[in-house]
Amino acid sequence: MGVQVQKVGTKSFAGQKPGTSGLRKRVPEFQQEHYTENFVQAVLDGGLGSKKKGSTLVVGGDGRFLCKEAVNAIIQISAANGLSRLVVGQDGFLSTPAVSSLIRNLKVDGGIILTASHNPGGPKGDFGIKFNCDNGGPAPDHITDAIYKITTEISSYSICRDVVVDTGVIGHYEFDIEGSGKFVVDVIDSVEDYVELMKSIFDFPAIREYIKSGSGGSELRVLIDSMHGATGPYVSTIFNDLLGCNGSDLLRTVPKPDFGGCHPDPNLTYAKDLVDRLKVGEVDMGAAFDGDGDRNMILGKNAFFVCPSDSLAVIANHIQCIPYFKNRNVVGFARSMPTAAAVDLVAKKKGLQAYETPTGWKYFGNLMDDGRIALCGEESFGTGSIHIREKDGIWALLAWLQILSVQKKSVETIVREHWAEYGRNVFTRYDYENVESGGANLLMTFLEASVNASKGKELSANGVTYKVALTDNFEYTDPVDGSIAKKQGLRVIFEDGSRLVFRLSGTGSAGATIRLYVDSYVSPDDKTKLNASAQDLLRPLVLIALDLCKMEQFTGRKAPTVIT
Repeated sequence: MGVQVQKVGTKSFAGQKPGTSGLRKRVPEFQQEHYTENFVQAVLDGGLGSKKKGSTLVVGGDGRFLCKEAVNAIIQISAANGLSRLVVGQDGFLSTPAVSSLIRNLKVDGGIILTASHNPGGPKGDFGIKFNCDNGGPAPDHITDAIYKITTEISSYSICRDVVVDTGVIGHYEFDIEGSGKFVVDVIDSVEDYVELMKSIFDFPAIREYIKSGSGGSELRVLIDSMHGATGPYVSTIFNDLLGCNGSDLLRTVPKPDFGGCHPDPNLTYAKDLVDRLKVGEVDMGAAFDGDGDRNMILGKNAFFVCPSDSLAVIANHIQCIPYFKNRNVVGFARSMPTAAAVDLVAKKKGLQAYETPTGWKYFGNLMDDGRIALCGEESFGTGSIHIREKDGIWALLAWLQILSVQKKSVETIVREHWAEYGRNVFTRYDYENVESGGANLLMTFLEASVNASKGKELSANGVTYKVALTDNFEYTDPVDGSIAKKQGLRVIFEDGSRLVFRLSGTGSAGATIRLYVDSYVSPDDKTKLNASAQDLLRPLVLIALDLCKMEQFTGRKAPTVIT
């Protein structure tokens, strides 16, 4: 007799609408009776649809609080819903890039990722569940819409409570499920597949030799901060075991359910300890990664900050340094709309196509699958390529190291030479996190009217005047499938090409996050501005933006939570 399937009566929960990358809420919300089970059932029904019976999924998460419990629920609900196989990382642990890699390499039907990305973890922190499709990338809008619709109507879910798997032990587990037959759970090494992928993309011997000798005969020191997130085990294997980095330079590599109490977001605010250590000048390069391993921050000696928009453009400019691309037809690059247009200038010079998409990696996925782009990135510290369908923090650092191993120059020198050739897209982002939702929505409603009224006007601050050339709420028509994404961010574009962008982020778990993006182009002929601080160059535009949106009046915030 097979394992019995139990049908459990339930009620719907309000607000289970997946955002930019899945459903993210506070841990106590997911701990409500039936809450997680409801959403998992909706993911299987809405994400797999008619393919659900007999499907195979990859399952893993970033090790944050509640991951193990959620993995067990996914195993039991999948068994009851007729799936044939789950591939689960040991201890339920897999970075987001690793899940995407496994989906693609194993050619399975998708994956479930347990993460809230760069958001804090712990019993009172954030948790999240995200569905990725068979291409390895985040579910597109029509699938997340279907999942959400099911969450509003659900009245029961199916579960096999007697299916028990020790995910701490690598192995093959088989069960006979009443009504559907064999169900398999394969618990695998969490690191192996991803490491093999990186070895196939980069020239590890050349990088190892460069780290050993540097550009001046002394060892290149690379300080890497995993922030107690998902990259720790991958970093230890790749950078210590394979590339010979000093183990003492690999920081916070042990994943913790609460990320050691830190906010696992790799930016100048939350990775301040890394920045301070780079400022001393004893380390050649620094990098930090977020909770689930898909975001990265790159620093040069003396904490020279590489803006993510510049990082994408530099990698694009030197893409032929990476062995993976030498025999591939590179035809285009893409960036999210809020990201500064540095990569567009590289594409233009190389005679390639440049695409501007809404925020969200799922939009890049269509372009990749259609063979239109090889490289893409977002200003929110996300960089990636066609090797998977997620942004990939470790990949970005390895790309930089491969470029350094060929160019034999410092990080700062490469960036400044890039500015000298292409000009500088000066960029900053102000994040106002956990803003009261009512005030945030009122601000955006007011702002849209204010932005539309500013077209053709001159706006001034600190003695600098800009004339508004165009205003809109960004709309994107996908060139592959013709789908339209509307209201993706309010834009004010000035006659000199400078921009202001305002949008509500979809990555928070509570309240609202308002993001203000400011960028301006500096010609390579303007040597003074090329080397000035971004803060000084953009101050007039920031003041104009804050006045335009009346930030303090609507939100009560006198300063942003984070500036990058």
